[in-house]
Amino acid sequence: MSESVTDSHLDTDGFSADAEPSPADGAGLAVGAAVLEAGPTDQVRPQVARWYAVQVASSCEKKVKATLEQRAVTLGVDNRIFEIEIPQTPGVKLKKDGSRQSIEEKVFPGYVLVRMVLDEDTMMAVRSTPNVINFVGQEDRRATAKARGHIKPRPLSRQEVDRIFKRAAEKKPVVKVDLAEGDQILVTAGPFKDFQGEVIEVSGERNKLKALLSIFGRETPVELEFSQISKQS
Repeated sequence: MSESVTDSHLDTDGFSADAEPSPADGAGLAVGAAVLEAGPTDQVRPQVARWYAVQVASSCEKKVKATLEQRAVTLGVDNRIFEIEIPQTPGVKLKKDGSRQSIEEKVFPGYVLVRMVLDEDTMMAVRSTPNVINFVGQEDRRATAKARGHIKPRPLSRQEVDRIFKRAAEKKPVVKVDLAEGDQILVTAGPFKDFQGEVIEVSGERNKLKALLSIFGRETPVELEFSQISKQS
């Protein structure tokens, strides 16, 4: 990830920062919630809690979530920072010895979503959290300086929030395997048990791979289940 976020869009699988007021989304997570704030004339006006995307250091999503939850209480803004989410889908990691490990795959690695009322205190709480890079938003250019401007957080739209959490809820488990083309394998089960070969194709969606095995002196492509092989060092 880059060191700063200046666009109001992430990549094609990301989420835009264009926002609109919205009620609860279809996944049962509130997109907007009102809190009350006293204005300069002592009139009470509502503020809306919305979802914001926050860029964090690589592999620090869980650490940021836990730290920000604690800091929100310590700094007295837990009544305005309501939820911190890391959208994830179930996955399976195939280890070198052929065993399987259940894992959670992040839908958007390097980002956490925060449902909050945006004000100076909550922005400070988020931005000053260790391993937070910045909000996703639009850069406010400084008129008289060459230095880069500050990022203005932009809330996610209801449609984007719906899509993110729907994707996390419906995506089928993904198998991650520590294998790549050219790796050497040993077949541990099935009709080709004890044969050695070279990986020529990996298909995580199908839990299978193709390998060239030497059969009767000829290199023959064979399709194998992940559970039938182990990786050779």
